[in-house]
Amino acid sequence: MTDRLHRFQQESVGRRLWQHDASIWKDDPAVQQKICNRLGWLDVIPEMIKEVPNLQKFAEELKAEGFTHAVLLGMGGSSLAPDVLRHTFGSAQGYPELHVLDTTDSTTIKSVEDKIDLAKTLFIVASKSGTTIETVSQFKYFWEKVSSLGISDPGKHFIAITDPGTKLAEEGRNKGFRAVFENREDIGGRYSALSYFGLVPGAIIGAPIDKLLDRAQDMSKECGPNVEPKDNPGVWLGTIMGEMALAGRDKLTLVISPGIGTFGYWVEQLIAESTGKEGKGILPVEGETLGEPSSYGDDRLFVHLDMGSPEDKEMGQKLESLAQAGHPVVTLRLAGPTDMGGEFLRWEIATAIAGAILGINPFDEPNVQESKDNTNRLLKEYENTGKLPEPEPDITEDSISLYGYQGHTLAGALEAFLSSAKAGDYLAIMAYVPYNPEVEKPLQEARIQLRDALTIATTFGYGPRFLHSTGQLHKGGADNGMFLQVTYDEPQDMPIPGVPYSFNVLKRAQALGDFEALKGRGRRVLRVHLRGELVEALRQLQSLVQDAIKVRS
Repeated sequence: MTDRLHRFQQESVGRRLWQHDASIWKDDPAVQQKICNRLGWLDVIPEMIKEVPNLQKFAEELKAEGFTHAVLLGMGGSSLAPDVLRHTFGSAQGYPELHVLDTTDSTTIKSVEDKIDLAKTLFIVASKSGTTIETVSQFKYFWEKVSSLGISDPGKHFIAITDPGTKLAEEGRNKGFRAVFENREDIGGRYSALSYFGLVPGAIIGAPIDKLLDRAQDMSKECGPNVEPKDNPGVWLGTIMGEMALAGRDKLTLVISPGIGTFGYWVEQLIAESTGKEGKGILPVEGETLGEPSSYGDDRLFVHLDMGSPEDKEMGQKLESLAQAGHPVVTLRLAGPTDMGGEFLRWEIATAIAGAILGINPFDEPNVQESKDNTNRLLKEYENTGKLPEPEPDITEDSISLYGYQGHTLAGALEAFLSSAKAGDYLAIMAYVPYNPEVEKPLQEARIQLRDALTIATTFGYGPRFLHSTGQLHKGGADNGMFLQVTYDEPQDMPIPGVPYSFNVLKRAQALGDFEALKGRGRRVLRVHLRGELVEALRQLQSLVQDAIKVRS
């Protein structure tokens, strides 16, 4: 690591970063031009500081007009930073309560609809491209719902955040949206936390966006062009990430203070989608509770975001035992939640630097389109035939069917799938189920049981949300992933206005499309389909996992 920092000093990498010198990452002039068109996040902070009074005024107007709720319709980079802000700061007194819908799950969408008063709700339609299928579908649904109330001007219940000139920007103006915020087009979605995509929703709930930007400005100075790499917080962290990955410690395990716990959602997308390509990548491991040293292989790097809470002290003690066992541990100390403004920038710089060390372009997402293309093809087939091309299951027992591995029993097929695990692998649970703590609990418990039994990293993601996060790494990264896809027969469904398919059909097409994409790349993937009462079926699945682990041990 010292050698790399010295080389960065000699090559003036810190200065060249701020000069938007794309040769840091790639030599190809065409690729360099594309990279230059994705570096606006380095310059956006001063612009947003000037916008703070306007955003706060906008929020005050909503408050004065009696809006009680705001619903963000977005995916990936358009939704994760706002989700972090709402979980961290909540809504200030008198400001709307924010809900984030980054799903096509009908049960989750209906649960949010049931919590809001449509006549007093602002819908934030957020999409960089303006064509994200999940966001467009959600917008169609809620536009019809608001319009059906007989409100004379339904557009006043909607705003858009998008790039200049998109179809969404045009539609927003044609439909009389309250506002259309056009973001800098040279900022990629996952690098957009400190732009309109993160700050407009933050302002609407009364979050301290001014203080967040102040801390981001402080961090930009600490990471400035004349700061030596060893003293530059972003370059220093990125060098650790990249060098550890080259040394085989490519599972960056996030240990985050409970006060900012959801910050890991945002970091997960940033790292996975930025570095997981060309057969390389850093796997961010978020939400995996700390275990004993025996639970881990030698492929881990631990990073603790520490705010000094009692829980942080307890986690610090566990991390100390891991350090004594030979695992590298990095501790980043934060004075309070508003320090996240600086952390957004630090991790953006760190991820860009790690990408340079890995020799990849951290600003594209070349494999995300595979699942999208498969989904569109499946939806077209549904439109023509009235059904999706569901394959026959390999095994069915009670409320569970299995696809992708043959065997005489579910437990036997699951054991065969798990038996392929080896050192350096990871296992991703991809759950196309409603957002619900009771639903998530057995899946998270199974996740930890699998980690401890197989001594490999594990991740958990809701579908289709993870497609805009870790999905790029799943398909573009190294072939060291094992994928357990969980799908479910939803008891209720809702139509999407203007298209021949429903939310459930869209979600199933996304699951099938990603399954095909993983299979097409030769990945180890097993699909488990559940019927009946969901929590009961998940408990049955968890029991099968336990049985398979016992057989394997």
